[in-house]
Amino acid sequence: MRFIFRRLIIAAITIFLVSALCFLCFSVIRGDAAGSLGGIWISPEQLEALREEMGLNKNIFIRYLEWLTDFLAGNPGNSYSFRGEAISSLISQRLPITFTLALLSLFLIITISVPFSLFTVKREGSIVDNTVNILTAAGISTPGFFLGLLFIFIFGFGFRLFIPGGFIDYNDNFFGFLSYLFFPALAIAIPNSAILIKFLRGSIFTELKSDYVRTARSKGARRLYILRRHVLKNALLPTVSMLGMIIAEVFSGSVVIEQVFSIPGIGRLLISAITSRDYPLIQSLMVYIAFWVVTANMLADIINMIIDPRIRVIKDVR
Repeated sequence: MRFIFRRLIIAAITIFLVSALCFLCFSVIRGDAAGSLGGIWISPEQLEALREEMGLNKNIFIRYLEWLTDFLAGNPGNSYSFRGEAISSLISQRLPITFTLALLSLFLIITISVPFSLFTVKREGSIVDNTVNILTAAGISTPGFFLGLLFIFIFGFGFRLFIPGGFIDYNDNFFGFLSYLFFPALAIAIPNSAILIKFLRGSIFTELKSDYVRTARSKGARRLYILRRHVLKNALLPTVSMLGMIIAEVFSGSVVIEQVFSIPGIGRLLISAITSRDYPLIQSLMVYIAFWVVTANMLADIINMIIDPRIRVIKDVR
């Protein structure tokens, strides 16, 4: 319980620092939301009046505290660039889309990486193992947006498995919505699956060289039994931590992929908010993304603690 409580405190501090740094960065750069809304033809007097109306003339610390208070109260304010629409409404409309894309990507990552890792470990040095090594190296070096463009060209324009840019709303056709998200999720999953395959294979091979494996082999235990019964559990500890980092990559990668496939999710909303210097919306979206990334890493630590309770003892001693 103490371990979990400590992780919750660290998570809260991390999210607070992310929101503060984000607010500071977008406040010190040249230009503001009033200038973006007013355009190039607005007079200096009108621009000053607009800044006063939007509260941009206040001290940066006062503006941040006002925003943070409203956010914690469940009312992060209204968007500057979306005609004053409530930010909570904007996020709630797009949250299911990005969340589904992330879950589908994680499902594909685990489905691809774990079987391939175990399959190649059992055939170390074979043609299959060498082929998988080449493919994982290619997957790691290929960016997700390039794969997205490639999928659009091959499966969209070529095989016509989906209509590029023809996003299907989940309220209209849920299965059509999932089918459209498959290729974006695959574009996110392939590079991350390659990383996880490489990491999990290395972790398994490290464990196979341990003393307890040699002892088990000397007692006549078969390699597959040792792998399934002992090695895999120990190899999962660093892999789960890596999976937490991959979840962060999935959320950051979805920002670009949503642009490539014209998906109206959180990532595309963030790009639009940054372009128009919509500070309240940017703040809310950054806190949202930070929340999911920090939560994923916290859950990875908790899962590692469940797999190996010794981690909790080490953390408590520290």
